[in-house]
This record gives sequence, structure tokens and C-alpha cells, in this order.
Amino acid sequence: MPTHIAALLAGAALDLLIGDPEWFPHPVRLVGKFVAFAERRARRGDPSPEVLRRRGAVLAVLTVLLTAGAAAGILYLLGLWGRWPRFVGMALMSWTCLSARNLADEAEGVCRALEASLEAGRGRVARIVGRDTDGLDAREVLCATIETVAENATDGVISPMLYLALGGPVLGLAFKAASTLDSMIGYLDEKYRDVGRFAAKADDVWNYVPARITALAMCLSAFPLGLDGRRAFHTVRRDHANHLSPNCAWSEAAAAGALGVRLGGDHTYFGRLVRKPTIGDDVRPPEGEDIRRVNRLMFASAGIVLAGIVGIAAMAHTTF
Repeated sequence: MPTHIAALLAGAALDLLIGDPEWFPHPVRLVGKFVAFAERRARRGDPSPEVLRRRGAVLAVLTVLLTAGAAAGILYLLGLWGRWPRFVGMALMSWTCLSARNLADEAEGVCRALEASLEAGRGRVARIVGRDTDGLDAREVLCATIETVAENATDGVISPMLYLALGGPVLGLAFKAASTLDSMIGYLDEKYRDVGRFAAKADDVWNYVPARITALAMCLSAFPLGLDGRRAFHTVRRDHANHLSPNCAWSEAAAAGALGVRLGGDHTYFGRLVRKPTIGDDVRPPEGEDIRRVNRLMFASAGIVLAGIVGIAAMAHTTF
């Protein structure tokens, strides 16, 4: 088994067991601090939109390169101490790239809060979505949570797995840096549309293939979980383009079809109504248990992809 695949397995096990504890010095927080600093520098001098776009592109490329370079440098230094210190470093870095447990815990927190009161549910879902949540009803809170788990199954779980498999922790952390850039500055509103334009487009490229793999894995996972796999495939074929992003609707359509609920539609972001097409069929109203169902769908999809990675790596290692 190649070392970086073994490190990926160890990282996935750590993520499953302990998630993302607050006490651990997560590299994404360091990346976020650098992005915030670099954004302030990019805005100095009241630049024109064209200049701000160029500076935003430099900011994005520099962030990814510095993150990858730091990861490579740390692993090189650990390698000087020996094989096992380097492997431990690779496993810990792989762990920080994955967020399945944290995503599931946050979604479950919304479910419990909504069971207590609508106000509590609104407050809890605000932690994981970018839309305005003050006016959401119970159905909208549930749908927002389902959409978030389905969407982040791609960029928080499957994408990093695939990049860790392709290029180890160096490429995995490069992807996480690109994803962090998109989550911080990759918005279409007036404040970020210029400085974050390159970061948003780059994130679309990073997630293009993984989004489609995630949708396929979700459709396949629906069958053994007792969900509607046939409707999941049908919904993906029909609704995969029903989103402003070229990637998000793939996994959202798979989840909507598997659960038999309708997602998407118009939402308010920073006080501005954004009109979006719907995804899925309104077979039945969403319920709290759907959050737990989509969590299981996310974990099962990750398991399928991880098994595929290990199988391909084992065959390639044996052949060559």
C-alpha cells in the first residue's frame, strides 16, 4: 500500500473518531488568517475593479502555493527524523483535510436545536449556511441543512479524499487552501465579486470532477441505505444544472432524489434575494430524520469512494 494512501486511511479514521476538535491547531485557520491579511493588502489604495481582480488572482495563487510549500517543507523536515515521523505528519495533515465528522455533528446539532424550537434551529443553522436565516421556517431550516451536507460532501469530504489520493497531503492541503479562499472571498456580492472572482472560478475547477463522483457515489449509496436510488439517478440527470454553481447541484440533486424532497429555490443572502431553480421533487415534506438520513448518505458515499481509492491503489501497486 503506498504511504500516502495509508496516511489517507489513518486520517479518515481520525476524522471519523474525533472530527475537528477546537484545541487542535488546524491549518485552515492559519490559511484563513493569511487570506484575511492578504485581502486587506489587495484593497489598499482604493483600486479599480480590474486591478482588484488581478490582485485577487495573485492572492489566490500565492495562498495555494504557500500552503502546498509549507506542507512539503514540514514533511521534508519530518523525513529527516525517519520514516515514521513523516508518516505521522502525513496522517495528521490528511486528517485536517477531511471534515465528514464535523459536518455530520453540525447537521445533527441543527436537528436537535429545531426539535427544541424554531428560533434555536435558525440560530444553529446560521453556523453552517451563508444565507440569511432569521426568517426561515422549519421546512427551510431542514432543507438548508440537507443542502449543506449534500454540497459539502463534495468539497469537505470527497474532493479532499481524491486530492489526497492523487498527491498526498501536499495536494490535499493545496485543495483546502483553494476551498478556504472560496468560502472567504468567493461571493458574487459587491464587496467580493472582484477580489474573489479568481478564487471562485478556481474552486469550480478543483471540484468539477469530484462533484460528479460524489453524485454517483450518493446514488449508489442510496440503495443499501433503503433510500430511493432510482429517483436519485433520475434527479441528478434532470437537475444537475439547477444551480448558479456548475458543481453544487450534482450532490444536492442526488440527495434530494434519494430522500424524495425538494431543495433549492430562492434564498436571501446579505439582505438580497437570489433566485435559484428548485432541485428534486416534492414527494413529501422534509422531516428531522432527513438530516440523519443525509448524514448516513454522506458517510456511505465517502466509504464507497475511499474503498475505490484503496482498491485502485492496491491494484496499481501490485501491477507496477
